[in-house]
Amino acid sequence: MAPTPQLSTALLTFSAEEPESWAPTLERARVADEAGVDRLVVSDHVVFGERLEEYGRPEVGGIVGGRQPTGPDGHWLEPLTVLTYLAANTTRVRLGTNILIAALRRPVILAKQAATLDVLSGGRLDLGVGVGWQKEEYDAAGLDFDGRGRLLDHSIEVCQAIWRNTTATYDSPELSFDHIHSMPKPAQAGGVPIWVSGTVNARVIRRIASFASGWIPWGPAAKDLPASIAAVKEGVAAAGRDATDLQVVGTLPVVKGDDGVVDLGRTMEVVPALRDAGVTDFRAGFTWPANPREALDDLSAFVAAFRAAASA
Repeated sequence: MAPTPQLSTALLTFSAEEPESWAPTLERARVADEAGVDRLVVSDHVVFGERLEEYGRPEVGGIVGGRQPTGPDGHWLEPLTVLTYLAANTTRVRLGTNILIAALRRPVILAKQAATLDVLSGGRLDLGVGVGWQKEEYDAAGLDFDGRGRLLDHSIEVCQAIWRNTTATYDSPELSFDHIHSMPKPAQAGGVPIWVSGTVNARVIRRIASFASGWIPWGPAAKDLPASIAAVKEGVAAAGRDATDLQVVGTLPVVKGDDGVVDLGRTMEVVPALRDAGVTDFRAGFTWPANPREALDDLSAFVAAFRAAASA
């Protein structure tokens, strides 16, 4: 059965300059939780080098025309720490990363952190993962940037081995262990859902088929979602996995009128076609009024319009 369409948004947990306060981020999470948004996601950078123009190079994982949103001294909050804080201040909204550069963390520690957060949040965690684009982050972590694809696979393999087995055994060129115990397990059966980010290529399709509950299209793959989703699902099926339940992120562009007010009717016009193409997670960039009550009213109306369009 195809997944039910969901509505998500990204919270800004970075700032080009030191913000006066991060309190608006928490307030927005609370409003989204109350309004009925399905998923909140946050992004990841651990350190920066000074060659930020690399973000515009697709051959290293960037995107054509892309621009890093801060300079090297931008303030970036660590995503798993943020999601733990948000889990303690929300009740139902799912909490995810878009994306976590998972290989920068030791896999056994990542497995423990994610399992702990999933338990404390009541099974609300999703891990969107990718290889990133910045060599300096791998250098600072003592890791091989050229081997980042294999490092990501290794990280997921270790996490899933620990999450899914009472006594975990693992053997690879990078690491071997036997009779390893780690409790608690994630609250979600099978472990924390993994969402793989990437464009349409053999490595990404294999990673999705092997590990993922969902796909986060990147670069050219996000430009033509119907064709991209069809290609990925065909590849996943060829790898021997049923792709019917594969979740897929797609952007829901927010349309505003000449008065700057969101036009819900025009915004939602694209929802049925994207749903039919295979998009299951509709990611919208909301306008957040400063007044919490006004923000809640606006966002609740947006959610209601989305539900109607998604079920049409």
